[in-house]
Amino acid sequence: MEHRARKRFGQNFLEDDSVIERIVAAIAPKPGQRIVEIGPGLGALTGALLEKTDRLDVIELDRDLAATLAERLGRPDGLVIHQTDALTFDFTALAASGPLRVVGNLPYNISTPLLFHLLDQAESITDMHFMLQKEVVDRLAAAPGCKTWGRLGVMTAVRADATALFGVPPTAFRPAPKVESAVVRIVPKTLSDAEQALLPALERVVRAAFAQRRKTLRNNLKGLVSDAAMQVAGIDPQRRAETLSLAEFRQLARMIETQAEAE
Repeated sequence: MEHRARKRFGQNFLEDDSVIERIVAAIAPKPGQRIVEIGPGLGALTGALLEKTDRLDVIELDRDLAATLAERLGRPDGLVIHQTDALTFDFTALAASGPLRVVGNLPYNISTPLLFHLLDQAESITDMHFMLQKEVVDRLAAAPGCKTWGRLGVMTAVRADATALFGVPPTAFRPAPKVESAVVRIVPKTLSDAEQALLPALERVVRAAFAQRRKTLRNNLKGLVSDAAMQVAGIDPQRRAETLSLAEFRQLARMIETQAEAE
């Protein structure tokens, strides 16, 4: 049952037992928990998770892998296979009987949109543990003032706490990717109604602020937030987006909301 990795699915199969053990230890799955694995591939992590829990839902886009996964693992009890695209999957429906813990070795080519798709359903998710490109993990766990602080880090920090756990070398995969990988833990926050309502304005201002990283807020936010409004909020229009804290981005988002209400 040899399976050739498919580039169009961004497949790199994890096969290092020591890395698998570290991931499972970080997740610490327990019987009775609703665990969902995205992209089980050949089942290396799947089998290890099934040893610790009594049910595991897996989401696999590749029809051939989905069709052979159960047989590869010896047809274990508790394995539920969803042959579908995780980018369109309704995780909220799966959480009807309890909150989800989501894990996976995510394809690098869809990792960012998939993270946003999951965060949109964060009320149904307890935590997430993902293997991602190290560059993406660095951006997720970034802090204001560093070069990796950008749209992904800000919009994740608004809705979750992200912690980089450990790095994983290319040799842990087959075929070996050309980039370093890392494992990250993401724990969604419970947002108030007001915080939830602010998200569209926040997304708008963050996207604009980081549109051209070398330019100042004055340039990137032109037509969105005036210099005068920024100065009233104590934010120098000459600053660059990467220097702003989460609280300052929220201030700018509230300005946009206030302006929209006044129009």
